[in-house]
Formats: sequence, structure tokens, C-alpha cells
Amino acid sequence: MENETIAAIATPYGVGGIGVVRLSGPEAIRIAKRMVRLSHGRQLSEMEGYTCAYGRVFDGDGEIDEAVLTLFRAPRSYTGEDVVEIASHGGIYLLERILRACCSKGARPAQAGEFTRRAFLNGKLDLTQAEAVADLISARGRQAARAALTARDGALYREAERICGELTGYAAHLAAWIDYPEEEIVEVDQDALAAGLCGCVEALEKLSATYDTGRVIREGIDTAIVGRPNVGKSTLMNLLSGFQRSIVSNSAGTTRDVVSDTVQLGDLMLHLSDTAGIRSTDDPIERQGVQMAHDRLARAQLVLAVFDGSEPLDADDLLIAEACKEVPVIALVNKRDLPRKMDLEPLKQRFERLLVISADQPDDLELLKREIEQLFSIGSFDAGAATVANERQRGEVRNACEEVRQAVDALSSGVSYDAVCVCIEAAIDALLSLTGKRASEQVVQQVFSRFCVGK
Repeated sequence: MENETIAAIATPYGVGGIGVVRLSGPEAIRIAKRMVRLSHGRQLSEMEGYTCAYGRVFDGDGEIDEAVLTLFRAPRSYTGEDVVEIASHGGIYLLERILRACCSKGARPAQAGEFTRRAFLNGKLDLTQAEAVADLISARGRQAARAALTARDGALYREAERICGELTGYAAHLAAWIDYPEEEIVEVDQDALAAGLCGCVEALEKLSATYDTGRVIREGIDTAIVGRPNVGKSTLMNLLSGFQRSIVSNSAGTTRDVVSDTVQLGDLMLHLSDTAGIRSTDDPIERQGVQMAHDRLARAQLVLAVFDGSEPLDADDLLIAEACKEVPVIALVNKRDLPRKMDLEPLKQRFERLLVISADQPDDLELLKREIEQLFSIGSFDAGAATVANERQRGEVRNACEEVRQAVDALSSGVSYDAVCVCIEAAIDALLSLTGKRASEQVVQQVFSRFCVGK
């Protein structure tokens, strides 16, 4: 399949000023040449790489559109193959017609992620860099984009290679010492080897620790807004959303279902759920909403527990506080603009993080943003350093770390160097799987299935 020329629309479906159809493969130039007429009169095959030309695109029914063609010659292209990009006006009809023309001349439709997969197979990217391309496309904030670009530039690959290089050196020395005892090989210094392996464990643990904060920045935080009826949950939801997403009423129990939205709060993305007011009720429909609120609270990565500061704490408030004991939570005492009747001490004893706010005041969003950033250690996250971006990567890093830890334990237990060497080699295999140098076809297929067709 890698010898075939592939084509796809590389820009989103819809109406826009420009749309791009991309060709890649050994016949890309020949196929494009047969369907374009360049204004300068030269043939596409005569152009140098990294050059553009204006012209017209045709199919069997005649002229399609004016277009700009950009030529990238192998191996200096994204995929490592000859690549031609045809940029026309961005209408769905035009782009689909150009794509059909490409296929009628000998290309086939690209599969999801196939352009980037070819870049990986042709050595233009390692597997972590390829995954970073998908993260760049889906980035929803400044830090998420910067972390993805850092990975695309090879930060994780270089750190994995550095650790892998150290482990390979240790394994090679041990293997030589074991297999060639008659040769004049430097004796294994067990203390130095143990120290070196412990250093690798520390580096792998540090790498693994970047996952949780990085995931929050990339994927966002599942956030449940909970509280008894009429404390201002829906007002807070609307403030975060920027428009009236939930019904606000003085009547208690107006929210009976879960209202959801995804919002951007600075560099943070919150997947919000405004839940029904939690209280004891005989209304069967409201009771279902209360149960859904409890379920959403239990699954949330963050709970915003809202209390009405203009009223004393009641039994329902204390029930909510008790339900939040096992989850990351920020208590929000709402209605700061009204005379306070609530004693905050019981809440301060139950909640490590507590803010007094008015849910209808935009200035209070900054207070909430800073509190969430502190809770999830966003400030300490270095988007310019090597980070673990997904479960596959974390699994391989953890596997490598565990194998090196076992090598350290084996060394201290007086086990033979053979067993120590086996553990080190297993750690090396995990790191090679991380970067894709020894990844199975199933793993590679899974990685690229996340991509859109044009990438």
C-alpha cells in the first residue's frame, strides 16, 4: 500500500476561502500534471521542490477552478514522498470534484492518518512525534498547543533515547562481562551500576508524573456543579459558558436534568455539567435528577460545590459537603453581594479550598481560574519539557520504569548478572516501543486511527 499514491481533502469540510487537496506518493507529480494547466507554461514535473505555481484544474468534464499548486519533492516533504498540494477555493463541491479527478488519474483515497503514517514509516517522525501532530490539531489552549509542539519537535523522543542509551550501555557491559570472561573487559562496578540504574528510575518516574497534569491541559477537566436548589448553580454555569446555557429562576428545582457544555477558562478547558439541586424530595422526576447529580459528582475530576451565603447552612448543604469528601472540590459560597447569614467555619473544616463569590460577576472568574490552576498544579507544568501525552506512552514509560526497578532489586539481592541484564533489556524494549522503533502493527494502527483523513 505504501507504493500507491494517495489523495485526500486536507482542510475541514465546509465553505471557506481556501481548500486543499493533498497528493502523496510516487505518482503524485504525474497525476497532478495530467489535471492542471499552469499559467507560466511550464510543466509541473519541471518545477523544483518547495515552489508554487498558479494555474487551472481540469477533469473529464472540463475546467474545475483556478488553483495554486505547491510541490514538495521526496525526501524533503512531510511524508518523505513526492507531495503535491492543490489549493483552490474552499467549496465542498470544488474540493470533492478535484479529489475525484485525482482518483480518476490513478490515486486512491487516503485512509485516516495515512499521510502522517507514511511520514513515520519513512523516518520523518517517530511515533511520539506523530501522536503530537494529532494533539496539535486538537489543542484548545496555549499550553496544550505548546506541549504538543514541544513533543512534535522531539522532546519526548530525545528523553526516551537518552535513557535508552544509558540502559543499552549497562546491558552491553553486563553481556560482555558474562559472555567473554576471558577477555580483558572492565569489571562491573556494582555500586556504580546500581546508582546509574536508580538515576534511570528517577528519570522515568519524573517523565511518568507529567501525564496527569498534561492530560488536564490537553483534554480538559470533567467538572460537576453541585449544590442544593436555588444556590446559584445555573447562574455560575451561564457565567462560565458566556451565555444563558441553563434556566435561572427563583423557583427551586428548575434544573432536573444534567445540562452540559465545554468552556475555555484561560488555558483550562472545563467540561461542565450543571446538575439538579441535591435535596430530599418526593417528586419522582426531581428524584431522578438528584440521583443523576450524585452519579455525575462521583465521576467528576473536579466538583464546584455551590452554597448560598445569604442563608444558613442546612442539612442538604451538609449532605453535599459529605458527598464531596472523596473528590477534588472547590467550595463556592455564592451571593457575596447579599448580607451573609452563613457561618463559614463548618465549610472551612470540610473544604481545603473555599471561595466567596458572586456567580453573576465576571471578575470572580479569575479567582476561580487561579484556584483550579493551583488544584491541578497547572503553574508547575512545563510545556517546554518532555511530557507523556497519552495512555499508550504512559504505559510504556511505566513498564520501562518497573523493569529497571526490578533490575535494581535483583542487583541488591545478589541475583546473577544474567537476570539483571534481562530486566534492563525488557526496559529497553519498552522504550523502543514508546518511540515506535519496535512497535507492533496493531499499536501503529491504533495511533493513526485517531487522525483525520487529510492528515
